Amino acid sequence: MKAVICEKFGLPETLKYGELPDPSPSPSQVLIQVDACGVNFPDVLIIQNKYQFKPELPFSPGGEVAGKVIEIGSEVKNVQVGDSVLALCGWGGFAEKVAVDSDRVFKLPSGLPSEIAATTLYTYGTSYHALKDRANLQPGETLLVLGAAGGVGLAAVELGKTMGAKVIAAASSEEKLSLCKEKGAELTINYQKEDLKARIKELTQGKGVDVVYDPVGGDYTEAALRGMAWKGRYLIVGFANGEIPKIPMNLPLLKGCSVVGVFWGQFSKLEPEKSFQNIAQLMQWIQQGKISQHIGGRYSLEEAPQALNAILERKMLGKGVVIIKA
Repeated sequence: MKAVICEKFGLPETLKYGELPDPSPSPSQVLIQVDACGVNFPDVLIIQNKYQFKPELPFSPGGEVAGKVIEIGSEVKNVQVGDSVLALCGWGGFAEKVAVDSDRVFKLPSGLPSEIAATTLYTYGTSYHALKDRANLQPGETLLVLGAAGGVGLAAVELGKTMGAKVIAAASSEEKLSLCKEKGAELTINYQKEDLKARIKELTQGKGVDVVYDPVGGDYTEAALRGMAWKGRYLIVGFANGEIPKIPMNLPLLKGCSVVGVFWGQFSKLEPEKSFQNIAQLMQWIQQGKISQHIGGRYSLEEAPQALNAILERKMLGKGVVIIKA
């Protein structure tokens, strides 16, 4: 089968386009003919050997696929050959076929396009788990989203609006902030030009924000933490900036706030019933038109390294997708 291959750890330009043997599903796995694969920040980390999960070389990156089931293992009960599915494979998605554990495979609603399905689970799944399960976001609360025009950030903006919060989007350009407004942000902060802490104080009349969604890290973390309201919840989602921040631990004490980790991949494994409920809610909102993925770039399989570079250079607005089968 055709695939994008990581033969040695490194940056996207080290990836190769070539042939890999077709995978064979184990008794508990499903073999999927891949139509489309989402492009996510963990893909950039995994090819550099910087992620929590470390596949053996050689492998294909790409952890979020949509396609059709073409073979099932003897123990699989939840899907059948011919079903259209969405799957979390971790890696292996930048290829024509991938074998995935059946408990990471979800049937798709009829009529949902593959490119939309393949760009939904990581970003909306992460953001909904963060806002619902970790922050307990309530209608009327104020939500600040850092890196708000990226994949998970834009999903958090849209979900925050859908859940009844007042959303403040923070990003590095007016183009990015304009997209955030389209997705429901009421207020914006350009943290390339404006002082983040001072602007938070100004926009909230000194109260601070109830929830911070932070997939960026770096220097913005402490400034945003200083802008928390009493009993606020600070969501640690990731470190797209490349720097894991160190924060003064007196700040949570003084703010009476919580600093909460968000690891959606582990949540979906350890609490599968809650994860399925969340996914069902997201699919319902998609069908109702309440949320819709912004596709920032479409790429062929051969162009997959370009998609990863766009994320690495923080040029991707919304979500990228690799189209394997037109």
